[in-house]
Amino acid sequence: MKFIHEPVLSQEVLEYLAPKPNENFIDCTLGGGGHAQEILKLTAPNGKLLGIDLDPKAIKSVQENLNEFKDRLVLINDNYKNLKQIIYDSGFNQINGILFDLGLSSYELEDRARGFSFKGNDFLDMRFGSTGKTAADVISKYSEKDLLRVFKEYGEERFARQIASEIVRARKQNQILTANQLVLLLEKVYKNRPRPKKINLATKVFQALRIEVNDELNNLKSVLPQAVEILEKNGRLAVISFHSLEDRIVKEFFKREAKECICPPYVPICQCGHQKSLKILTKKPITPSLDEIKRNPRSRSAKLRVALKII
Repeated sequence: MKFIHEPVLSQEVLEYLAPKPNENFIDCTLGGGGHAQEILKLTAPNGKLLGIDLDPKAIKSVQENLNEFKDRLVLINDNYKNLKQIIYDSGFNQINGILFDLGLSSYELEDRARGFSFKGNDFLDMRFGSTGKTAADVISKYSEKDLLRVFKEYGEERFARQIASEIVRARKQNQILTANQLVLLLEKVYKNRPRPKKINLATKVFQALRIEVNDELNNLKSVLPQAVEILEKNGRLAVISFHSLEDRIVKEFFKREAKECICPPYVPICQCGHQKSLKILTKKPITPSLDEIKRNPRSRSAKLRVALKII
């Protein structure tokens, strides 16, 4: 299967990042290389792009698909949470823009071995890379209390308590190892309860498991300060998120870094010494047009926020 990922909000990303000839950029979530390709076109003849992805298949695919840019393209198979170390090791510098596209690629969703999709009988893996716990490990080993936390906090699942309880009950009889097994269990929980109107009933639970397995929210919290630190003055930071938890983290981080003082309101004189580092360029998040959603339904929940480094 070819690694394909139609870049979401492509024109909007280019408009806000505004790549110019000979500038350097980082794509922290390379995927199929769609955004990277457009940035490389605009930064010719000497601009470089550093592409990071935890999935070695993505790196290999982009290596082949963007071969024409090989002299200006640096590819790193790593977790973006290690951004500063990656920059140090690679010697990549003078960075004018950084992009995060936090969505799953079509390839990842459709790869039967990955277990991201609830439409099949695939093993519950859900790892972006090849190490660490799987979703099956979470289902099999987490206590009822921890399962409740995962489904409630990361999935914002209305019936998190009932689902956690049913999983613990069911796994005493049989291991829950596949997507189909989990979906059948969820169908049982929802049997006499109101079902979601706009999404599949398994969506929130699968989202929660994926976030837990890959520690996505903590990674995002960790990398945003690193991104600001390594950007050049007037460099731009763009983040595309796909659910409210990610968007909230980005929104609050931008808001914090766009303030001179972050002391609590009850402190009469500033004691924090915080210095404003960002100017927010998107007062409200940018969302896909109706045409884009029609062309690519998976883009419907995307939100783009962009900030400019001012120091």
